[in-house]
Amino acid sequence: MEDLKGKTAFITGGASGLGLAMAHAFGQAGMQVMLADIDEVPLAQAVAQLEGRQIRAAGVLCDVVSRAAIQAAAEKTLEIFGKVHVVCNNAGVGAGGPMNQVKPADWDWVIDVNLKGVIYGMETFLPLVRAHGEGGAFVNTASMAGMISPPGMEPYSATKFAVVAMSEGWHGQLAGENIHVAALCPGFVKTRINQSGRTRQAQYGGPVINPIVPGNLVDSGIDPERVGQRVVESLRAKDLYIFTHPDMRGAVQTRFGRIMAGFDAADGSSALAGMAYATPDLTGGFRPSES
Repeated sequence: MEDLKGKTAFITGGASGLGLAMAHAFGQAGMQVMLADIDEVPLAQAVAQLEGRQIRAAGVLCDVVSRAAIQAAAEKTLEIFGKVHVVCNNAGVGAGGPMNQVKPADWDWVIDVNLKGVIYGMETFLPLVRAHGEGGAFVNTASMAGMISPPGMEPYSATKFAVVAMSEGWHGQLAGENIHVAALCPGFVKTRINQSGRTRQAQYGGPVINPIVPGNLVDSGIDPERVGQRVVESLRAKDLYIFTHPDMRGAVQTRFGRIMAGFDAADGSSALAGMAYATPDLTGGFRPSES
């Protein structure tokens, strides 16, 4: 989407951090913004902040683990702004720890927010973007933890790898409809991800102090405003992957090198020697008859 002026963005987790930074950037580009968040007081403060910058904005309480809540937030957005063009499935939480010490409730919490929240956002808003026929974009917040998997962050990384994978597939499915899908993969950013347990819902055990990343690593990260500007830049360029930390290229290359080494080992495998099987071309995706 090269021309953002006059269009509407919907952002989950919009009251702070990356969500609010994207709202600032979208507003500077001439967009109107609907912020959705689980935290009522910061949400009201964020809307007031945007309005103070002469950005047309509104807020709606929304818990992304509930498909019905996202549907209600979508309806409120249409009521206020009429249309939605850019959807940022950004709400995210973190939990992790040593093997066998991550609680079942932590797995459920991270999967429901980070993974299912993205699914619900995509499935709820896609018909609305299709309906106006003006094109649109979805930005799904993953992480560099969706490209590499640091030990001790398995619940978080699992969801972020999933967001990258889903975004890649949806990107291919929707490109022909002028609907762009991107995966946002930042490294350390000055947000409150290490305090995400402060708003943990009752069904997962309620609020808890359980940082997966030491506060000093988060606090020494880049300014979220840079990430917001990078998102706008990447949307205009129609980038599939939105990276914000180019110095992390080496870590990804190391992972890819290990993957290629696995293929090299398969090439020399005696167990596979003489195998005539050829994998079908999957670049066009699957058809129902092939399932």
